[in-house]
Amino acid sequence: MAIATINPATGETLKTFDPISAEELEHKLQQAHTCWHSFRKTDLEQRAEWLRASADLLDAEADEVGRMMTTEMGKTLKSAKAEATKCAKGMRYYADHAAEFLADEPADAEAVGARQAYSQYQPLGVVLAVMPWNFPLWQVVRFAAPALMAGNVGLLKHASNVPQTALYLEDLLRRGGFPDGCFQTLLISSKEVEGVLRDSRVVAATLTGSEPAGRAVAAICGDEVKHTVLELGGSDPFVVMPSADLDEAAKVAVTARVQNNGQSCIAAKRFIVHTDVYDAFAERFVARMRELTVGDPFDDATDVGPLATDQGRQDVEELVDDAVQAGAKVLCGGERPDRPGWYYPPTVVTEITRDMRIYAEEVFGPVASLYRVDDIDEAIELANDTSFGLGSNAWTTDAGERDRFIADLYAGQVFINGMTVSYPELPFGGVSRSGYGRELSSHGIREFCNLKAVWVG
Repeated sequence: MAIATINPATGETLKTFDPISAEELEHKLQQAHTCWHSFRKTDLEQRAEWLRASADLLDAEADEVGRMMTTEMGKTLKSAKAEATKCAKGMRYYADHAAEFLADEPADAEAVGARQAYSQYQPLGVVLAVMPWNFPLWQVVRFAAPALMAGNVGLLKHASNVPQTALYLEDLLRRGGFPDGCFQTLLISSKEVEGVLRDSRVVAATLTGSEPAGRAVAAICGDEVKHTVLELGGSDPFVVMPSADLDEAAKVAVTARVQNNGQSCIAAKRFIVHTDVYDAFAERFVARMRELTVGDPFDDATDVGPLATDQGRQDVEELVDDAVQAGAKVLCGGERPDRPGWYYPPTVVTEITRDMRIYAEEVFGPVASLYRVDDIDEAIELANDTSFGLGSNAWTTDAGERDRFIADLYAGQVFINGMTVSYPELPFGGVSRSGYGRELSSHGIREFCNLKAVWVG
């Protein structure tokens, strides 16, 4: 795939970028390695000052940055601006809390026969981040902010269709005060990632993306015995029980499905509704999906913009078409609009069976799968009948049902009476084929630290 900015609303190639040469790549790797030896010794408050300065610049440039992200991957301008603002907030969160998260942890010195005993968090070194296009700034910042605050150095291999966003972040952190070589973008092809992962100067990696990409990175790093964090796909359940506020649940369900034009790992994708309220919920949900405005992502009136790539739209179409051919029913949407750009309408599919691809595969677009269940046991069984385990949602005002969902939904996150959202304050990650490790919160900053035990006699 060429490294290029291609406008998803028109299909027009706006700007192309040449991959860096082997010599340039070697220079960047050595620069990162050299930088780490000095950067790791910088004072935490100095790093925090640089990160806060970067956040201030990002806030000031949010409109410009939003337009850049919308141009590159098609998200609505209002959501792109919100992403930029969220990134600035995340930076300040780690600037404010890193000292607390990385503080030495005392141990029972007497129990281990020491005069003093404690654990200490120390940076690992140069970390490669392999990142996707769907949240082109936030996905990177939620790695970069904690990693840099911990004293690590970052290398970024971003998706090939968001090169301007990738280069912007490197420039932003440099302007914020971080030393040259502390965070660098690598404009390289996917086939060159393995060489970087195997380089002895790179000590760890993090990837957000598809399951095949995660498997490849994990296999290489396993062979090299290097630490990894993987955040992969999701097919999140959204369970609605009879006691739920149906109007609110339907309203949030629409946002949970079509956020980021439906291209979010933590978007609700499978809507599992108790039979007693199935018809009432379906009526509300489908009506709201039909009301959404699909169009120019720069228009404030637009709810859903184009999908980021032509291949992405084809993948969504194939899943819906396969289901329809096997007997599923489309309650709204389901047909590609006759217009330029990679648009696909908000779609609701029901009467899905296990032999349909849409039952097991993640749909990365504004397509909702709607299921009817008879009780909470069937709801939980269906919610967990997936190879993924990233987020989950359940709507109920019954305390007993709430506790069942919290205990029994197999996922990295569960949201009760709300939609799954990533917050700096909460750990983020999944189980099963949604990956392993955690980003955000205190857990995210410690992922790329050496937890060193200290015993003083």
